Amino acid sequence: MQIFEKLVDKNGLVFAFLVIAAVVFASDWLAKNVLKNKIPGSAIAILAGLVLAYIGGIITEGEKGISDIKLFKGIGFMGNSMFRDFAIVATAIGASWAVMKKAGMLGVVSLLIGVSFFFFVGVLVAYIWGYRDAVSLCTIGAGACTYIVGPVTGAAIGASSDVIALSIATGVVKAIGVTILTPLVAKRIGLNNPSAAMAYGGLIGTNSGVAAGLAATDPALVPYGSLTATFYTGLGCLLCPSLFYLVLGWIL
Repeated sequence: MQIFEKLVDKNGLVFAFLVIAAVVFASDWLAKNVLKNKIPGSAIAILAGLVLAYIGGIITEGEKGISDIKLFKGIGFMGNSMFRDFAIVATAIGASWAVMKKAGMLGVVSLLIGVSFFFFVGVLVAYIWGYRDAVSLCTIGAGACTYIVGPVTGAAIGASSDVIALSIATGVVKAIGVTILTPLVAKRIGLNNPSAAMAYGGLIGTNSGVAAGLAATDPALVPYGSLTATFYTGLGCLLCPSLFYLVLGWIL
């Protein structure tokens, strides 16, 4: 056991890949053999990750989930922003430039509509919950865009840690919902071609949810949906703490 612990300690990132691979494999097996593909394996994997993070926080009383346990510290490095951004960029490599140009204006329009719609829906829900100040409303509204836009906006406009945490939770719930619902509604909404995938990514936004949902629908669509979903995150980080915050302040 001591030899194993030393080996893991020196190769934490490699062990993290092994752990995540095991979770993904188990999630896919469960989705195919038990749930008959009614729920994508990626959605189960995300839920499993949240449960493991919660367990890690309870055991260690730390703030980094399961990576606070020494044996799994490599997961903290694997899950940081560098690997996240690398994964987001990598998903767009398989996209065709000709197809992207053809759907260019459609992608731009879907981005503007998607960011605005989810932001103001998030603001409305936060208002119903009892929040009345522009900072809290803006942060939670940004979280409704994605769980990345929420904390970026909150940090920029001085939101409290509780509100930032709530914005992250809002974005995570949205990502899981998109992951589960995408393959279920894909046929009904005509989500079967690259242009539709780009519009969908621009409207929905959450990159992890869109990528996972499209992977369960048709893996060939993932690069196109992820491309506009990535721009969605950037556009949200630009608009939410600036223009949208000013608009909320003027309204209130």
